[in-house]
Order: sequence, then structure tokens, then C-alpha cells
Amino acid sequence: MITSQKNSLIRVPTGLLNVSAITENARKSSTIEIKLSLVIPTYKESQNIPTLIQRLTQLLDTQIPHAYELIIVDDNSPDLTWEVAQNMAREYPQLRVMCREKERGLSTAVVRGWQVAKGEILGVIDADLQHPLETLLKLLAEMEKGADLAVASRHVEEGGVSDWSIVRRFLSRGAQLLGLVILPGVVGRVSDPMSGYFMVHRSAIAGQTLSPVGYKILIEVLCRGNIRLVAEVGYVFQERLGGESKVTWKQYIEYLQHLLTLRFAKWPIGRFIRFVIVGFSGVSVDIAIFYLLREAMGLGLTGSAMFSAEAGIINNFLWNDLWTFGDISSSQGGWQKRFKRLLKFNLICLTGLIFNLLIVNLLFNLFGINEYLAKLIAIATVTLWNFWVNMKLSWRVTQVDK
Repeated sequence: MITSQKNSLIRVPTGLLNVSAITENARKSSTIEIKLSLVIPTYKESQNIPTLIQRLTQLLDTQIPHAYELIIVDDNSPDLTWEVAQNMAREYPQLRVMCREKERGLSTAVVRGWQVAKGEILGVIDADLQHPLETLLKLLAEMEKGADLAVASRHVEEGGVSDWSIVRRFLSRGAQLLGLVILPGVVGRVSDPMSGYFMVHRSAIAGQTLSPVGYKILIEVLCRGNIRLVAEVGYVFQERLGGESKVTWKQYIEYLQHLLTLRFAKWPIGRFIRFVIVGFSGVSVDIAIFYLLREAMGLGLTGSAMFSAEAGIINNFLWNDLWTFGDISSSQGGWQKRFKRLLKFNLICLTGLIFNLLIVNLLFNLFGINEYLAKLIAIATVTLWNFWVNMKLSWRVTQVDK
């Protein structure tokens, strides 16, 4: 019986997590144009599904009758959430159900639901009834006004949380602050980046390959989507009435992993590899000059170290200017601009040397880490510092001659 029921479910998409534009086949498969596709990711929510579907249907039938669809994406719940929803589909023809057996996770469930959706507006809402359903109409109104993304927020006017403990409030705000530090240009666009209650226009994410981690799909949409106009609507987060909470420490770890993935996805990896190769050549020059000054010329230790270090820095600058950042420096010719870049490069490398000494001493003396391991960590950290700051200051695309 279960096998036959599963055969009637929506086929689970495979491959990359990208959402296509509305195709002609999708349009022809529905006699009525779908305005809103609302995805509801579930796991062990059999107690809440009947109430949720009934209330959502009553609400949306008053606003956009027959122009919406509800898509349940269940991760093969042991309480047979998918089966409860599938049995309701006979009474609610706008309800579609998917059961995933090989994939897990809220964020990927949302994207898989969007992949089979027919609507121009794609939305997501939790199945635990903690998101007030009436807010849907406010989000939809903002989308109809032209927003690319409409977010239900707990941190704007008319927003808030019900009976959260101080610890949970602290963790929520701490996670948001962490996001602002790691991804300020993305997380800072909305007041509630942790929200799992929002709508996005299909065209804003169509064709983009998404790689969400954990539960926070909104940050992925903000970072990878073509989001221009953002609207926010306040709502009060409700306490769960049925089922069990999914909040665990694993979610916070996955959130941090997701932030770092998005942060480093923006790094120019090829340019960084060239920068590291040049750095190795600079070490060779430094050692060779140091040997010549000490052994062949008999110069003192301090003087030899200073001159050889500067020779290494000049070597690195010349190769970086020619190769690593050659596409930028070629449009910023002239000895004055090149000399200015050299001065900046020297200053940044000197600052990096100071950081190197501080990191080694901190790791070795304060944390008791092996001195050679501490030195390797310091070198890796300073290399990242030198590359990033030089890219932002020494080789900026702001001095191109018009």
C-alpha cells in the first residue's frame, strides 16, 4: 500500500540545486496560471499537517483562489508525514507531495520543492505553525508591489518572539552578529537573516546553482540570487503546539559552515594561488641574498636580514604586479603609480610581519602550541592577510585612466 502511494508522489529532482525559469511544458501542465508556489519542508510533522493545510487553503482561497499550490517536501518521516499529506491531496487538489529518501536537510528540501514548482513567486513556510499564516498575505502584497524578495522578520515593527528564553535569544542574536562579521554585505541586507519565512521571485534565482547548508536557506538566496529590492514584514514567532523542535547545536555548526562557504566562494582562488607561488619565490630570494650578504660580504646579522627581506619583498611585488595582478596593473601604468603600489605593498608586508610575530607568541606562550606548528599557522594567516589587503589596497580597480 505504501509503495503504491509513493509511486503517486512528485518525482524528486536530481542533480544540481538550481531553479529554472517557467517552461512552456510547466505552463501547459496547468490550466490556470499559478502565482504562488509555497514549499513546506517537513520531518515528523504529522500532527501539524492537517491543521496547516486546512488553514493555508482557507487563507489563500480568499486572496488568490486556484492560483497557488502547496508543496510538501518530506524527508521520509518515520511518522509518515508524507502519507498524511498525500491522503489530504484528494480533498485539496492544490496540494502536491514529495518524499525524499536519499537527501536530508531543510534547505535542500526547499530548493527541490522550488524545482518542481509552477509559480512565478516561490515561498517557504515552516510546518510547525510557529509562523503566523496571516503574514503570508502581507508578504504576497510586497511581492506584487515589485519586491524581488519579501522576508518575514522578527526584528522590525510588529515583529518579535513569544516566550523565548534568554539563552535562545542570545544564540539567535549571536548567530546574526556572526553573519554580519563574516558576510556583512549579504547578512546586513535584512534585519532577520535567520528567517525561514519568505517569498522570492523566480526570476531572481532562476539559473543560479544553490549550495545551501543546514537550515538557513535565506542567506543562500541573498548571496547567490539577483536580489535588488528587498521588503520586510514584521511577525511574532509563535511557540510550537505539536510535534518536536528541530533546533540543535548541529544547526549552529552548519550555519557557521554555510557562512564560511559563501565567504570563500567569493575569493578569487586562481589569483590567490599565483600570490602563494610568488611568495615561495620571494623566500628563495630572501635566503639567497641573506647568504651572499653574510658569507660573501661579511655584513652583520641584522643588516643582512633587513636587506634580504626587502629584496624578497621587491621580488614579490614585481612578480605580483606583472603576473598575479597583471590584469589590473596593466591598466594603471606609469612609474608613479607603480611606486605607490610598491610603498603600499611594503607597508602591508611589514604589518604582516608584526602579525606573524604576535600570532607565534600568542599560540606558543598562551596556548602552549608547538612552536613549529604555531609558525605554520602564523604564516598561513599572514599570507591570507597579505593577499586580501593587497588586493583591496595595492591593486584596486579604482585608478584606471579614463
